[in-house]
Amino acid sequence: MTVIQKSMEINAPVSEVFTYFARPEHMADQFPENMGLNVIPVEVKNGFGVGTIFRISGDFDGKKLEWDCETIDYIPLRKIVAKMIEGPFKSWQITVEFEELAEKKSKIGMKVEYEMPMGPLGSFMDKVKLKKIAERGMENGLLRVKALLEGTGSIPVYITLDAYRHILSEKERLNCSVSEAIVKIIQQSQQQKAKIA
Repeated sequence: MTVIQKSMEINAPVSEVFTYFARPEHMADQFPENMGLNVIPVEVKNGFGVGTIFRISGDFDGKKLEWDCETIDYIPLRKIVAKMIEGPFKSWQITVEFEELAEKKSKIGMKVEYEMPMGPLGSFMDKVKLKKIAERGMENGLLRVKALLEGTGSIPVYITLDAYRHILSEKERLNCSVSEAIVKIIQQSQQQKAKIA
């Protein structure tokens, strides 16, 4: 069994963060557009609560995968758990937990547990390639959601994760928006080049 866990603080009320994650189709926002990820609610129960079934499909490193999930635990403002009920893995489950840190600050914890098919060969393929892709995808996804819920827009597809982290740290240091931080970083870079020339 492979377990991938990431957490992140988001400067938004826990009610907004939970509402966003409670809609399974928003999961597609967390992945790069070139994956063509689609999350389609198939059967909605209890306002997207326990019993809701949704289908995930996308291009995972050149391989088209599709599976159906069911929400098996749903505690408003605290936790959502969904597991694969039919698909390519031996097992697959995602748990998203929410914690209110302040009136407009939340912490989200995401954990995916899965087991590859094909016994030892599947485990080897997972260790060599798939786990790294999944870890990067989850971290990138949380940063995309953070940007979206904090009202800073989405991460441009051409920017690296390290560059985006630098922009976020500058945003915090300068106490400004992401756009303003990008402009200031560019201006600083141009000033440094002018001094050298």
